[in-house]
Amino acid sequence: MIVTRSWLNNFIDLSEISDEKLYETLNSIGLEVDSIKKYNIPQKVVVGKIISCEKHPDADKLNVCQIDIGSGVRQIVCGAKNVVDAQYVAVATIGAKLGEDFEIKHAKLRGVESEGMVCSASELGLPDIGDGIMILDESIGELVIGKDLNEYEKVADTVIELELTANRGDCLSIHGVARDLSAALNIPINKFDYESQNSEKIGIARIAKLTKKGIIPASLQYAMANIKDLHTSLLLSLRLAFVKEPQKDSISSILRYIIHSTGVILRAYDVSNVNLEEEKIEIEIINEYKVINIAINGKIQSQVGIYQNEEGMAKDDSSIVLFESSYAHPEDLVDVVAEKKLKTDELYYNTSRGSEPNLYFGVQYLTYLLETYTGCTLYDGAISLDEEQEEKIITITTQEISELIGNKIEKIEIMNILISLGFKVQSSIEDKFGVTVPPFRHDIENIQDVAEEVVRIIGINNIEAKPLKFIEKTHNNETINKHYAKKALRLRATANGFDESISYAFADKTLLEKYHFPIVSEELDIINPITNDFSTLRTTVLINLLQAAQRNVNYSQKSTALFEIGPVFNKNREEEEVFSLIFTGQKESENVSNAGKPSSIDFETFTKKLSAIIGNFELRTSMEHNGLIHPYQSADIIIDNTICGFLTKVHPTVCEEFDLKDTFVAEIDFNTLIPKHINAHAISKFQGVYKDLSFVIDKNIPYNQISVTIKSLNLPLLKKFYAVDVYEDEELGDKKSLTLRLFIQSLDNTLKDEAIESTVNSIIEKLNSEYGATLR
Repeated sequence: MIVTRSWLNNFIDLSEISDEKLYETLNSIGLEVDSIKKYNIPQKVVVGKIISCEKHPDADKLNVCQIDIGSGVRQIVCGAKNVVDAQYVAVATIGAKLGEDFEIKHAKLRGVESEGMVCSASELGLPDIGDGIMILDESIGELVIGKDLNEYEKVADTVIELELTANRGDCLSIHGVARDLSAALNIPINKFDYESQNSEKIGIARIAKLTKKGIIPASLQYAMANIKDLHTSLLLSLRLAFVKEPQKDSISSILRYIIHSTGVILRAYDVSNVNLEEEKIEIEIINEYKVINIAINGKIQSQVGIYQNEEGMAKDDSSIVLFESSYAHPEDLVDVVAEKKLKTDELYYNTSRGSEPNLYFGVQYLTYLLETYTGCTLYDGAISLDEEQEEKIITITTQEISELIGNKIEKIEIMNILISLGFKVQSSIEDKFGVTVPPFRHDIENIQDVAEEVVRIIGINNIEAKPLKFIEKTHNNETINKHYAKKALRLRATANGFDESISYAFADKTLLEKYHFPIVSEELDIINPITNDFSTLRTTVLINLLQAAQRNVNYSQKSTALFEIGPVFNKNREEEEVFSLIFTGQKESENVSNAGKPSSIDFETFTKKLSAIIGNFELRTSMEHNGLIHPYQSADIIIDNTICGFLTKVHPTVCEEFDLKDTFVAEIDFNTLIPKHINAHAISKFQGVYKDLSFVIDKNIPYNQISVTIKSLNLPLLKKFYAVDVYEDEELGDKKSLTLRLFIQSLDNTLKDEAIESTVNSIIEKLNSEYGATLR
């Protein structure tokens, strides 16, 4: 919503209010100022009066004008076509600077002396209001020859752009904003009251008839005018340009000006083809399945608050025009438009957020403009159809309002604020009293809304700050544990160079089938998918991550590392959460240490990054079967002796299909990553020892099998063990060399050689008896 200072002055006296104060006040009452701009006309630009205008002797497109600028008559050559129709114009005299490098000087144009320049609006730094020069008229104030144009406040205006919340349709007008400012600044609002000055008009009821069909949940009012002499003033055109609402013709400009001024929705119908001496204008209002149609002489012309057919719109060449002001409840309009998918026009934005229901205000303003600035003739009176709206009354108490705000507010202050905002207050000696919501505030529904209105006008900065007081029970439960686990995973993943990906819980069924992932059973699948790309519920996140990585590669990313915590579904449409990762391309950035040629991500690097995120885990030969698995670089992820997921290098053919280089992925059951309660245990204060054992063992025996065997011994002094080397060569044949590192420590005393040898020998004997392992 855009307003101007001088336009606001039509309804509220801001002469004692600075632009800075206006800016602060609007922000404090919730009408957030997005921008504020003061237009200043350059010095030495004055009001001039054209005495004569003749064709240039040597140029058909130039005119030689004699212009009185107060200090004398100046000869100025002008190329604008409309200068021949002008009387008062804006003249930039010698020495005026219209830009940093544009100073008006004495000139000779095609041999004719010129002492100044007749200016257009854009040349003065104002918004463009059309081709040619800016023709001045009395709408901007009394025109005094030689007076600086910068002294005309309606021209050198301040323009303010406001950001309104969706519920503040009442402030989509100059009058609505002025109404809020009146309450905040304690300045009375100017009530607009205009009586027609033409006493010879024909009554509209004699030539027009209004009928209705069905219950009409809307209010309408009609007026008529002869607009043969219709034209617009400079002020009207300039203000519409200030608020970025320029119109294509005069009648559209007048309607938009009234709507922006009053908030009342106005439409105009061309009824010039009706012979008023022989027939009446039949206006029929029809409720057709919740849509209020307007028919004029049997032809549907519009839908109230929604749309008007262009064919029946009044234009500048219309002679007789029927004007309609209307109001329908915004919620009714939004519901019917959404339900029936109706076509809407630009006025629907206003009506759907809440227009001004005082239709008489709009008709009055129309009468004022047409009679004051255009000389058009209006027919007497108006015909209307009024919907009886039940008043909305909210019962409040001073104590409740004070508790909601957090400060004690006196009853009289609450009442004065609400009255200034247009509420009716039913006073009583008790603390409880009734508040009648004004019809232009459809969004006020409860006491909380009323409290918000009070806070707006008091000013949030004037409310004493108090610490929040929360009384809350302990909420340690599974949901909270999951939340903290996800938070910790995200932090560790981002710390290790992964970015979070968020994708839809849908997938392309053809891709799932192509890469041999399970799919949801047909009888449980989506009946009406959004698109072919989202044709089923996903059973893995990895396809989504591959597609995301492909997009990053298309954006010239040399390395992409992504993770996602999200739901997947099994064939029975049962949901579970997984933690999925992908890493493709370079494993590090280009730098001096790698001579600008970093190597690609490899199994070891990816595994270490995964371990840094989820903690310790074991890898075993992969039992997973899908189209992404690499036959030689894949493994199941083991946590607490349970398979909880897998990691793999993506198969080269799949990488090729997604335009990816070396790529690794992992997918893990999220529930297994939730930290479990761990009982504290004693830490030994005695020194431990490390022992390395190298075994010659069958090369086909996996390490995890050996690990399970050693753990089964339950040796009390063996705190941990891990493989540090695997070696194979021709001399070993079908054997391999496996080196284990043991850490042995006692909680009770310093280790003795006998205890160490006992632990080591137990392992040697067990591996020998189980697998025929021998020491190297």
